[in-house]
Amino acid sequence: MKRISTPRRTASLSAQLVESLRSHIESGGWPVGTRIPPEQSLIEELGVGRSTLREALGALVHLGLLEARVGDGTYVRSSSELQSVMVRRASAAQRDNVLELRTVLEEYASGAAALRRSEEQLQQLRELVADADAACAGADMAAAGSVDALFHRAVVRASGNDLLIEVYDYLGTALSAALGGLPWDAVGAEEHSGLHHRLVDAIEARDESGARATAAAIVQLTRDHEAKAPRPAEEQ
Repeated sequence: MKRISTPRRTASLSAQLVESLRSHIESGGWPVGTRIPPEQSLIEELGVGRSTLREALGALVHLGLLEARVGDGTYVRSSSELQSVMVRRASAAQRDNVLELRTVLEEYASGAAALRRSEEQLQQLRELVADADAACAGADMAAAGSVDALFHRAVVRASGNDLLIEVYDYLGTALSAALGGLPWDAVGAEEHSGLHHRLVDAIEARDESGARATAAAIVQLTRDHEAKAPRPAEEQ
């Protein structure tokens, strides 16, 4: 098991411990969703006092990386501060604003993917579309939603823009959380699938403008469908 870096003995021991634990989380030492070791185990492993450890863990809870659950321990909530902040911000935003942000990111990424994709990336997109179709055919909408998220991340990765890929990796979780639960009927699901096939066709043909237009159409379809869905009273 990967060990946590022991902080140096300085006046800012607590601050160093925060950085050490944050680095451990970001590197995957504690995967998202897992419970971190008990307090006493960490005290013995790191050689720090109980108050120092609690102060550091409290700071990470405040940053959104950890979540303290009464009677159940402390769990890893996010692997980065940016992701945690974006999830909270997107969750509080109006869905129209989230959809507009998604349009900006995915439209550009799709056009870039059409110009830069590799054959391996194109094959991956074909496989993901097929997986989504199979999930929809089996009425497994949860699986279809998961595959759809993987598909759009794969399109962004095919763009070849490292900074965009990194930002979207953070924002992807926020977008999925904010847009989760949108209902789809059979007609909407079929149109949604058809647009994804068209997007892959455009990327395969290296049709930049076609890919951008189709990516925008996918988000617009989601927006149109969302407009028909019932909204919570506080959003009305």
